[in-house]
Amino acid sequence: MSSPLRPIPALQVRERVACMCEHGGDCTAFAPGHGIHLIQARLASATPAEWVDAIVERVHAEAGVIHLRTLDGDAVALWNAAGAGHVVFEGAPVSLHERYHVLAVGTARFNVLRG
Repeated sequence: MSSPLRPIPALQVRERVACMCEHGGDCTAFAPGHGIHLIQARLASATPAEWVDAIVERVHAEAGVIHLRTLDGDAVALWNAAGAGHVVFEGAPVSLHERYHVLAVGTARFNVLRG
């Protein structure tokens, strides 16, 4: 005699997804400031005229905050949870693609949130 089948309860769906970077892991979200999406990186690469060169003024690596000064003199504050603050250093030249929210540090690309 077999036991009766029990229905599997439905999982609760949460409105907000927690990114693994909030728990010390790699970014699993593609929202601004988190992991960079392949399409986002490709779009930024396909529009080279929109990159803005800048110099890093201050870095708060633990908070993920980077302060830049563009070559035009504009101050820009960025946030990134995927580790950009640990890669860049004060005085480093970087490029910012404002439309697609991409920060280029050498060959590395980061998804950033402008603050």
